[in-house]
Amino acid sequence: MRTALLQSSGRPGSTVENLKVLDEAAGRAAAAGAGLLVAPEMFLTGYAIGDDIARLAEPADGDCADAVAETATRHGLAIAYGYPERAGDAVFNSAQLISADGTRLANYRKTHLFGCFERDHFTAGDQPVVQAELDGLRVGLLICYDVEFPENVRAHALAGTDLLVVPTAQMHPFQFVAESMIPVRAFENQMYVAYVNRVGREGEFEFVGLSTLAGPDGVARTRAGRAEELVLADVDPAFLAASREANPYLRDRRPGLYGPLV
Repeated sequence: MRTALLQSSGRPGSTVENLKVLDEAAGRAAAAGAGLLVAPEMFLTGYAIGDDIARLAEPADGDCADAVAETATRHGLAIAYGYPERAGDAVFNSAQLISADGTRLANYRKTHLFGCFERDHFTAGDQPVVQAELDGLRVGLLICYDVEFPENVRAHALAGTDLLVVPTAQMHPFQFVAESMIPVRAFENQMYVAYVNRVGREGEFEFVGLSTLAGPDGVARTRAGRAEELVLADVDPAFLAASREANPYLRDRRPGLYGPLV
């Protein structure tokens, strides 16, 4: 499945403009043969927008979700995107996957909040593994800081995730996560990882770009630079199956030894 990574911070504070950016990217991705487009963390509203996070937050089935579903249907590809989710009085940092026919397939709430900014504006989710079937692949969702905890990614590996989609807002000086950690996570867990970042300065943060799709051999199939960009790479189920057969990490685990770790 050809996968498109939209590296962009959109237009912080405007869901209308961000939906336009997403629609334009979906058109380019579909024209290039992509079956999935992934946008960054908090793409629909912007990340560093303070109290506007709560003001712009919507339910998982809100108006913005309907607009993304319409975009997905019109261009004929699935879309994963980050947004602030309103659920009663709580606001979650969430990511949603919508299929090419407009069906809401999966919604994930970030479980590991990063720093005072996120803890001040969001409630942490409590469901570590969220998955959906898409074009014969089992797609899982995490958000940014979540992927830096090896337990999270291993949980997805044990649950059979083939492609781990990670909308992110990775900031300076932590670019080593995109450069080094993501390929290692893909290798040690025998999966593809699509890590899709914001870019440029936003409020007090400087997002570093470097979005990447890494394969189960630990090799980046594509990597963006430090500017707004749409990059594409293929997720190959046959290569994944062969890699899992050749690599014994998951088979050689000894869970009985790991109790003291938690």
